[in-house]
Formats: sequence, C-alpha cells, structure tokens
Amino acid sequence: MSALVSEVGTRTAAAANNLVKVYGKGDTAVRALDGVNVAFQAGRFTAIMGPSGSGKSTLMHCLAGLDNVNSGAVHIGQTEITRLNDRDLTKLRRDRIGFVFQAFNLLPTLTAEQNILLGLELAGRKPDRQWFNTIVDVLGLRDRLSHRPTELSGGQQQRVACARALVARPEVIFADEPTGNLDSRSGAEVLDFLRMSVRKLGQTVIMVTHDPVAASYADRVVLLADGRLAGEIHEPTAQSVISALTRLGA
Repeated sequence: MSALVSEVGTRTAAAANNLVKVYGKGDTAVRALDGVNVAFQAGRFTAIMGPSGSGKSTLMHCLAGLDNVNSGAVHIGQTEITRLNDRDLTKLRRDRIGFVFQAFNLLPTLTAEQNILLGLELAGRKPDRQWFNTIVDVLGLRDRLSHRPTELSGGQQQRVACARALVARPEVIFADEPTGNLDSRSGAEVLDFLRMSVRKLGQTVIMVTHDPVAASYADRVVLLADGRLAGEIHEPTAQSVISALTRLGA
C-alpha cells in the first residue's frame, strides 16, 4: 500500500485504524480500545494521556506490536504490523522500533556502553560509531560508559536506556512512563533529551505518561477516555493538560 500521510501532508510514522482490543471473555470482558483511529506524525513528540483505565498503555502496546488486537489495523510507516507473523514482527520491533520503559531494563553485569550496544549485537549489526558518539555526547554519558548500572544514578540509567533506544536509528521510539521512577530533576533531563532528539536528531517519539508536566514537553497530546479518542492538544502546557484531564474525570 502507499505510505500513510496525515491531513497536513507529512509522513505518518505510526497509525491505528479502527483499533479494537478486548481483554477477557463473556461477562468479564473489558473493551480496552473501542474503535480508535489516530495517526502519529514522523519527526514529532506525541504524548498519550487519559484517566486510569482509559486504554493509553494498551494503545501503545498495540502500536508497538507488543500486544495483539481483536480487530482493526496498526501501521508502522507503510507496514501493517497486524498482518505480520511472529518472526517478522520480532524483526520489525528489533530493527525499526526503540523502547524506553519506566523500569530501565539494563543488564547489571554489562557496562553502560555494552548495554547501549546490546540490541545491535544481538541483531548482528555493527554500530555506526559516529552516531553512537553523537548520542553519548548529547546525553552526557561519555565518562560513564565503563560504569555498570549499579554505579549510575537513576537518571543516568534512563539516559543509557534512551541511548540504547536511539543507537539503532529506529523509525519510532515508544516511551512508557519514562520518568516514572525518577526524581523531578532527572525526569526533566530525560524529557529534555527526548524533545531534543525530535527537534535536532529528527526522531519520532510516542510517550505514555500520567504526568501533565511530562506531557508539556511534547508537541501534541492525544487524549483517551474509556478506550476511545477523546481529543488532542497541540503545543500543550501543564495547565492545559490538567484542564483537559479534569474534563475527562481524571
């Protein structure tokens, strides 16, 4: 199929089309996503927000190919990932998607540099050293590369996780509550980097967060409620996000 494009004509990095996700069966079934249609522009920082149980984490997991859907379609670029078999989906996640989670997911026996390069090594790919050096310097990790996770602060560990996500030059980075385990200063550093990776490095970032301040770093906030799209905010501020969430009953 031809490349998906948004209404303003820019390339779409990820999209959900009439997406339905149901957990459980019969009387206990929960419709986590109920016909969601949303597109995410390439080269933009988008936050997904909503009240508890709104479906925001489910949407991210389906977009990233971490969870199956009941109906509808998910695209990463031109690829409909909901049609891929397990092997091709694993390859797509490895080669075209980066992940930053609330839990840093670093291997404790490896140094920061080894953790950053682990995904490439497992994929049998050689790192682009110029790109690696750019990421390391931007993140301020140059003097921490030989340190193991236990020798790093929480903010430094999350910066290592960000570097790991970026080093393979993925089409999209999915960040799931990336500041959830960090103090406000470390969280701000990580958010500054994610925003800078979009504006200066051309990255696409889609982030789930419950924090209005974190969402204010994004270019756009997509709002969910009861498994459905409930609006969006462009150029958000913490206050505009709080007001929108209040209207949704969060």
